[in-house]
Amino acid sequence: MTANVRNGGAAPAGKTRAEKALARFHEEDGLREGYDLRMLRSLWPFMRPHAGPIALSLGLLIINSAVSILSPLVTRQAFDALDLPGGFTTFASYGALLLGLSILEQSLGFPQIYLMQLAGARAMGDLRAHVFKFLHTRKLAFFDRTPVGRLVTRVTNDVDAINEVFASGAFNAIGDLVKLVGIVAAMLLLDWRLALIAFIALPPVALLVNWTRKRLRDAFRRIRSTTARMNAYLNEQISGMAVVQAYAREEKAAAEFDQINDAYRQANNQSIIFDATLDAAIELVNTLCIATMLWYFGGRSIQSQVSFGTLFAFVQYIDKFFVPIRDLSARFTQLQSAMAGAERIFQLFENTEEDAPVTTPAAPNGTSDIAFELERVSFEYKPNVPILKDVSIRARRGEKIALVGATGAGKTTVASILLRLYEVKEGVVKVFGREVQATPRDELRRNFAVVPQEVFLFPGTIASNIAAGDIEIDRGRVTRALERIGALDLFERREGGIDAKVEERGSNFSAGERQLIAFARALYRDPPILVLDEATANIDSDTEARLQAAVWAAMQGRSALIIAHRLSTIRAVDRIVVFHKGRVVEQGSHEALLAQGGAYAKLYQLQFGRDEQANVAAE
Repeated sequence: MTANVRNGGAAPAGKTRAEKALARFHEEDGLREGYDLRMLRSLWPFMRPHAGPIALSLGLLIINSAVSILSPLVTRQAFDALDLPGGFTTFASYGALLLGLSILEQSLGFPQIYLMQLAGARAMGDLRAHVFKFLHTRKLAFFDRTPVGRLVTRVTNDVDAINEVFASGAFNAIGDLVKLVGIVAAMLLLDWRLALIAFIALPPVALLVNWTRKRLRDAFRRIRSTTARMNAYLNEQISGMAVVQAYAREEKAAAEFDQINDAYRQANNQSIIFDATLDAAIELVNTLCIATMLWYFGGRSIQSQVSFGTLFAFVQYIDKFFVPIRDLSARFTQLQSAMAGAERIFQLFENTEEDAPVTTPAAPNGTSDIAFELERVSFEYKPNVPILKDVSIRARRGEKIALVGATGAGKTTVASILLRLYEVKEGVVKVFGREVQATPRDELRRNFAVVPQEVFLFPGTIASNIAAGDIEIDRGRVTRALERIGALDLFERREGGIDAKVEERGSNFSAGERQLIAFARALYRDPPILVLDEATANIDSDTEARLQAAVWAAMQGRSALIIAHRLSTIRAVDRIVVFHKGRVVEQGSHEALLAQGGAYAKLYQLQFGRDEQANVAAE
């Protein structure tokens, strides 16, 4: 029933055919630049429920970082002890102490990492569930213009990128800062002159990190964008593989995919170049600092004032000093990737097209004799492109109404706005006397069961598809629904019967079998209003004849809205409404409309010819 309406637009002149075809996948490239703190604040609601494990992990991290700072001090004491009597014995004792510190450090590291990753997995699970539920509250117009692959990327790839903050230890940046502060303090206490050699390197490193920051964010933003485009394109091509192969479109599809793939490769290469540049520069500064310190120690009188143990401790501290700086740069890279993913997710949350639930109580269904009603309704999918124009239709309880007209006349749109899948531009839509905008969404849609022309089946079983929406399957109702349409024997012949497996999109069933399951699904729901949208189009003539009789019997006591192209299927309805270019041009019974000789009579003549029309009119 969903209309596939895309926001089109002409491609700029001079582009290749592939570039024009891919223009629809570039809608997100203009995302504004985000800020890390703003993104982190947006993520906090998902982290807050897991603040306990996060705080405990951070506490262990700080303790662990402090323990790691002690090792060079112990090493210094050990080497200085060699100059004292009994130095080798003392040296061995310090070795045992170093071993104990190492064991303590590793013992603290395991629970710290476990708690942080556990909290991250739970927080990102909450975020992923929130995105999924958020998508279920969007209006169908949002899905009409947003490629499926792009939305899949939000739930999977972008959330995974944010999870790097936890899983790959970007939170360990706090530990790195603790180490850095502790190392600076220890170096100043040991010898401030040697410490200055290391500190001189900080300004160029800070400038380099700041220079890299913006470029890494831009690179990761392009990676996230091209990943979304790639997923959207793959979803489109794989879903349409039969058409691709039937029309020998493989080369064109490969050229279009190569363009997206090249964009991804270029963005990825840029991030690698900047990341490698930053890492190599920090490693070079580290080596230069050690070399400068050794040169200074060897060629100056300072050697008489500094013990060998202090020098050895300084070498360790300088190495440790640049380890957290290197780690901070790596975690900084991860953070840029995570923030690029967060940007895209929270940009999605800014969509305001919410199919918002109504919270006000509604009156019971017994207040009106009118099943559904449209009063002077106008509607458009895209601005200034009207689909319905001043349409008024009223159906009494139990009345069967058929909508006919040329393709694109607006027939299916009527059913969509009755279920409030789309909002009308003008006019009023009522179901059982209540405006649909004032009726809780779930309650409104419980009044309807829809049998579309293109049936969608979910992976599972025949029974689970017929009982769609029910957590507990009533097998008796499933069986009775199939019996009412004369299809129980057909499906019981399958291995597993009503528990037979249904593959993705029902690919292991014929189009007619899928249509029968859709009919059974509608009868299982037992609604007061049935909507049949060209529901027998994919069924052979013999099955259609049997099904028509069963469906007409099932419609007794119900209202029905039947959208039809084959006029032979609607002769017995109470009223036929004829659409032409979004307007209602005729209403009446089959015989009365033929007698008028208007738009319906012309449609009937096109399908059946003048002779049959004359025979029907004579009857």
